[in-house]
Amino acid sequence: MSAPAIGVLELRQYTLRAGQRERLVELFEREFVESQEALGIVLPGQFRDLDDPDRFVWLRGFADMATRARALGAFYDGPVWHHHRDAANATMIDSDDVLLLRPWQPLDLPGASRPVPGRAGPPGWLAAMVCPVEAMVGTTLARAFDDEIRPWLAARGLRVLGSGLSETAPNNFPRLPVRENEPVFVWFGLFDPPAAIAPWPAMLLAEAEENPLQAWTRRLAGPPQLLRLAPTPRSLLRGHMATRRVEPSMETPA
Repeated sequence: MSAPAIGVLELRQYTLRAGQRERLVELFEREFVESQEALGIVLPGQFRDLDDPDRFVWLRGFADMATRARALGAFYDGPVWHHHRDAANATMIDSDDVLLLRPWQPLDLPGASRPVPGRAGPPGWLAAMVCPVEAMVGTTLARAFDDEIRPWLAARGLRVLGSGLSETAPNNFPRLPVRENEPVFVWFGLFDPPAAIAPWPAMLLAEAEENPLQAWTRRLAGPPQLLRLAPTPRSLLRGHMATRRVEPSMETPA
């Protein structure tokens, strides 16, 4: 079954209390996946940050901003969140690091199947880069990324799954703060086994010889945030890894 189209995507990064991530992962995957999907919310992925044991990252999508407001109201005023919110909030220090994105390259999710409880999909990890941009040149940089960077990354074994620019509409669910007025371009790339968990894409930015990614990042409004993300057992993108194998040597630019 295909996931509904995403017109607005939240990138949510939570800072957790020490040692609480596994507690939140278990609670989230048991209680907050199907309960949100039943309201038309799309959950492309939940992740452990490989470089911060106390950070939990997840993606949440909606058809549009109006749908977002209705669905979030229904969920956060509903019985599941009411019953489990204290347990969830007890794991967190901060849950306000949230970016609202509108897809530039929609996430590649068709055919993805979520692993059932107790049966995780294959291993693998995601790279993500949060890139500050000047609002007036965001689309120019997004086009340059597609033309210059995606094929270059593909030749090195990283398949770009999707990308997005900041959603400019005001946050229409103020109970959940978002980082407004911080224009960004964000892209997500997939590594499939047996690729090692290398410090990508940071190592590409640190290469001694000039490369397209280094040149592109110099056009940003500030340093990018690099994320290496391991999908949690029931992440939709973990199931995606099982059905969309790509050998690096055979990857071709989209």
